[in-house]
Amino acid sequence: MARLPASRVSAPGSDRRSTLFLLVFALAYVGGVVGYLPLLTLLLPIKVDAVVTAIGGAGRLDVLTVIVVAGALAASVSNIAFGWLSDRSVARGRGRRGWLAGGFVATAIAYAAMAVASTPIALILAVVAFQVAVNAVLAPLLAIMADEVPDAQKGVAGGLLAMASPVASALAALLVATTSLNETLRLAVVPVVVACCIVPLLLTPAQPIARIGTTSPIEAVLRRDLALAWSARLFVQVAGSALFVYLFYYLESIASSVAPGRIAARMGMVMIVAYTVPLPIAVLIGRLADRSGRTKPFLFAATIVAASGLCGMAFANDFTSGAVAFCVYTAGASVFLALHASFAMQLLPNPLHRGRDLGLLNLTNTLPGLLGPTLTWALATPTDFDAVMLVLAALTLCGGGIILAARGRR
Repeated sequence: MARLPASRVSAPGSDRRSTLFLLVFALAYVGGVVGYLPLLTLLLPIKVDAVVTAIGGAGRLDVLTVIVVAGALAASVSNIAFGWLSDRSVARGRGRRGWLAGGFVATAIAYAAMAVASTPIALILAVVAFQVAVNAVLAPLLAIMADEVPDAQKGVAGGLLAMASPVASALAALLVATTSLNETLRLAVVPVVVACCIVPLLLTPAQPIARIGTTSPIEAVLRRDLALAWSARLFVQVAGSALFVYLFYYLESIASSVAPGRIAARMGMVMIVAYTVPLPIAVLIGRLADRSGRTKPFLFAATIVAASGLCGMAFANDFTSGAVAFCVYTAGASVFLALHASFAMQLLPNPLHRGRDLGLLNLTNTLPGLLGPTLTWALATPTDFDAVMLVLAALTLCGGGIILAARGRR
């Protein structure tokens, strides 16, 4: 089996980062996820309902699908662009933190635009602007992890990233449950929380790990493995993208007797549990992967758990059983995505283009934003999501099988 030469791996000791820095970075990543998760899972569907109802129209599923597809296209292009721009800043000695700060400011402005949108067209344009802005945050942020966290600590760092979803889900649940907050105030709270999370990293000086050579005798293996890792994450993320957008409507379909407002409140609590449970598991498995040097078996096992949860969602017939199955799915998917982030970063073939390459890898997050909603639209109805859940389970298992074919990393 081809393995990375020693020169490509950061030596322990002087290049190791403190636990405090890992936590500061994880907090900044929490800010990035808070920037989009509450909006796209709860606040946006509610906003769509309000806008469609206000103009006396129907077809909320159609409006939401158009918003998601347009947003995914914008996110795909902008993440690569901002990753490449941050690479150029690093090459010129300016670092990536300036792009991170600018992206936050633009995100706050986009939230204001969404708050005042009163027509479907205005909301679509605001969401597209938001997707561009939030990717100006996320692209340099993950490149900072690749730059400043040595390979020997990337497993733990990746595990810590799992804390982002439960925090963002808790915020979403709190915003929905706080009846004193109107729609505008809910959207205004999110940028404030994002700022609190990101500022500590902005105040931390850049400390890149020792630069490695730009060529390697096994660079071809790295590129092949990166392509496999890209494909595996794409398959797994199709399910995540579909559930990310349509979970609210899925739960409505299996709990038709429950009022939508009650479903939204209960959904928020389910998401807190679903995304909190995997956190200690992801950190523990990340640590085991760092110590053993073996990540692929853990990634494959995680896809089996995720697929089991999706099958459970297909056969659920009430809110409780659907929620439990969703929690099983998120346990597997969250561990997979956290470990995959560190696994893929160790396959980047050229340190001079980390931002760009991570932007290309990010297509596995944004392309599912096109595939997942399209698949759901084709296979699901407002009252029946069974077929699409089974197809998503099969795709998730395919992703786990693909990752086993990588040879450069175990």
